[in-house]
Amino acid sequence: MKKQSVVNNTNICKNRIQAIKDTMEILSGKWKFHILGTLMQGGSMRFMDLLREVEGIAPKMLSKELQDMEVNQLVNRTVCNTKPITVEYAITEYGKTLSPIIDEIAKWGISYRSSLLNK
Repeated sequence: MKKQSVVNNTNICKNRIQAIKDTMEILSGKWKFHILGTLMQGGSMRFMDLLREVEGIAPKMLSKELQDMEVNQLVNRTVCNTKPITVEYAITEYGKTLSPIIDEIAKWGISYRSSLLNK
């Protein structure tokens, strides 16, 4: 009986670790959380608006990160029929499910910074 319990726990652990790896791969990088947080707060935004909001990011990097997030269904890209043509980005419904995680990361960061200042 105990052997089966250990095997089940190992499989659960492997599945959990794989899920964490998948998540980290999708959300890795310096900019993704910043971009997602900006889109959650700002709603639909044009590329240049995002570029201004995400301080320090290069246009090429913003483009790459948006493409990655679009492939992973976190962000929608909409080409508007305007002159000149504009492109808007918005967080998807699935992307919005990251909101509690981003909120908790922000809370942790605030607490961490506070603990450093109080030493």
